[in-house]
Amino acid sequence: MIFSTTTTTAEAPETATHPVFTARELCLTAAMTALVFVATFVPRIPIPLGYAHLGDAVIFLLALSIGRREALMAACLGSALSDVLGGFLIWAVPTLIIKFVMADIVWRIAGRSAAGKFRTLGAFLASSLWMAFAYTVFGAALYASVAAGLASTPGLLMEGLVNTAAAFVALPTLQKFLQR
Repeated sequence: MIFSTTTTTAEAPETATHPVFTARELCLTAAMTALVFVATFVPRIPIPLGYAHLGDAVIFLLALSIGRREALMAACLGSALSDVLGGFLIWAVPTLIIKFVMADIVWRIAGRSAAGKFRTLGAFLASSLWMAFAYTVFGAALYASVAAGLASTPGLLMEGLVNTAAAFVALPTLQKFLQR
């Protein structure tokens, strides 16, 4: 079974198989991966070396509203799938890494408790800064040119700010919906 691991517990000396993802978690992850993909793939705005989108806002909200594993997997898989299907195959592996870390930054700073507005905003901004930095570094490495990497930085920073604002505005509505 792909999504299982074999472990031995003190209570049960025999080896037992425990799913890493339950069926519910797997379905949630798949649905949220699709949501990240659509938000990343559909509103594509060209910038040097790639495109800007609203997928990061979805990633921010997922990191605050669903389980950590599900959010991290949906973030990196949905974003990388957008790169693959959008013709940016060279960026798929960097995107897997960058988006995984982005979601983890938000979850670690603001996702484990009822974080206040400033902590949440700080988490979104820190995640966006990581994204801009990491894509700049990967761009410089992939194109063997620091200038090429730096050419994308202003667009990436603007993308981070737009996604931060979008997620911050949508967050109260999402929180009300989740409290039901």
